[in-house]
Amino acid sequence: MAEGKITAIREQTHPRPRDVVNIQGSYLAPGFIDLHVHGALGRDTMDASGEAFRSICNFHASGGTTSFLLTTATAPMDKLVEVLNAVRDCRSSNDAIAGVHVEGPFISKAKCGAQRAEFIQEPSPAAMRQLLDYADVIKRVTIAPELPGALEAIKEFREHGISVSGGHSDAWDEEARSGFDRGMRSVTHTFNCMSSARRRGLYRVGGLLEFALSEPQISCELIADGHHVSATLMKMLYRAKGAAGICLVTDATAGAGLPDRSRFSLFGNECIVEGGVCLLADHSALAGSASRMIDLVRTMVRDVDVPLHEAIAMATANPARAIGLATKGQLAVGADADFVVLSPDLELLRTFIDGEEIWCE
Repeated sequence: MAEGKITAIREQTHPRPRDVVNIQGSYLAPGFIDLHVHGALGRDTMDASGEAFRSICNFHASGGTTSFLLTTATAPMDKLVEVLNAVRDCRSSNDAIAGVHVEGPFISKAKCGAQRAEFIQEPSPAAMRQLLDYADVIKRVTIAPELPGALEAIKEFREHGISVSGGHSDAWDEEARSGFDRGMRSVTHTFNCMSSARRRGLYRVGGLLEFALSEPQISCELIADGHHVSATLMKMLYRAKGAAGICLVTDATAGAGLPDRSRFSLFGNECIVEGGVCLLADHSALAGSASRMIDLVRTMVRDVDVPLHEAIAMATANPARAIGLATKGQLAVGADADFVVLSPDLELLRTFIDGEEIWCE
């Protein structure tokens, strides 16, 4: 390694002992990449502070995450701009922050989940101009393709190099297809807060879910925490999309890392950690996960019977490809020296970013 990059890969080498990291029969894998992280340890992306971002980073490093997208909640545009400015200011000092995932406000009120419906809006030209001023920071946007103005917005985001993901959506099949035709290539937390097959008049028509399952070029986020999606549904997704079509995401909120029964806020919505998952305090909806990426990898291997190397790809190469991180998610010459060490029973032992150890068991 040199200057944070992998410079060579050899079957065997004879370096000086002080240069050796002996993993003693454990697994070496690329660092995990999480496209959907709201928070941890009581801190949230919407706090819009470097201190909060560091707390979130440190917690998720304990689960093997070496790159992630700080993810917003649906909020007034001035609040989103505050977050984007805070990320722009601190990103150069925190190598784990790959950018921002703007989840809302361009979503469906019928599928808002734990997002605050009063701040949902259509993608107006004025709102689009505000966000596109931060095209250097925003890596991904979740949008409901059926909204008025959404198709034009999807096209504009793609033209500015921003990955567009359909989500929090009540779209019909053909509306999802129209989003795809404009550049939508992902869907957000598959099975959660998205339309599925239902009757329209006399006939049954697919929704965003069925479109995503049937379209080979769509990449599917999956919260494989054992709570958001059952093992049977995860197996169905794996059979439909294959290993290359799934990106594991935590969708972790501020409750991640807090003790059971802890209360926290998701941009004004009161939430609680209960039974290993985050819920709205009134138990009316899930409010993100309390998981780390290593927890998702274990679930895919143990509960979904996915081979380890495929589960690792879902946490590394696939998300890197989805948002164009060319030097991430792989162990290859020229790639960033981001990697994790896993025990044979898939416990996270060590996390490295740019060749520097940032977490150790």
